[in-house]
Amino acid sequence: MNITLLGAHNTESHETGYTCLVIDDIIAIDAGGLTASLSFAEQRSLKAILLTHQHYDHIRDIPGLAMNLYASGDTINIYGIGDVYVELTAHLLNGVTYPNFLLRPPESPTLRFIELMPDQGMKIEGYVVLPVPVVHGVPAIGYQVTSPEGKSLFYTGDTGPDLEECWQQVAPHLLVVEVTLPNDREEKALEAGHLTPALLKQELLDFRKNQGYLPQIVTVHMDPGLEEEIVTQLGEVVVALDHPITPGYAGMLLQI
Repeated sequence: MNITLLGAHNTESHETGYTCLVIDDIIAIDAGGLTASLSFAEQRSLKAILLTHQHYDHIRDIPGLAMNLYASGDTINIYGIGDVYVELTAHLLNGVTYPNFLLRPPESPTLRFIELMPDQGMKIEGYVVLPVPVVHGVPAIGYQVTSPEGKSLFYTGDTGPDLEECWQQVAPHLLVVEVTLPNDREEKALEAGHLTPALLKQELLDFRKNQGYLPQIVTVHMDPGLEEEIVTQLGEVVVALDHPITPGYAGMLLQI
């Protein structure tokens, strides 16, 4: 399984992109950084997009991708919980801000939305995909994606702490987990449903308690202006757990 991080931050600049990843060139998870990061050919190669939740930085490029695929006559499946569909059709694909490509063209819509039920796995493009609820300011899910060869990753999407029920359901080789803010902003992190390095440490202890191991760990959704502080604090977590943690970056290539 080959994974490309198209973005690994919570804000966008010429050096940072919204958190978004692509698996084996065919499945994207979240869509805040798709169109600017992929060529037209690479966009047409995508077969499915898994959306974790409805916030702008995770769904932004759906309309732009749809326009590109509409021009080439392609169709792509979009997966997510019902709340995501409501927000997409109310605010982005509403026929005013952008055409509703879930209905256009009428004979074969460019986008096909498939609603997922949390905790119910399904086959998508040959991969087993398990959507698992996480803790955020709006309803949100993370995804465990398992390849036909049995390799798996779990991407939390945006999440706060108290993930013990989640850890009981997943056992990935690679954990891509958000760490948005440094420790001195824990109150803000908890309010918004995010993690700090200290909060991540406790979550990883709970993971190891439940599963008996720690997987390869890559952190994403970091605030670029606070990243140096976050990375320093992650180093302290590495020492405490005696386990490596790698901060993600746009263009990072991973293989499991």
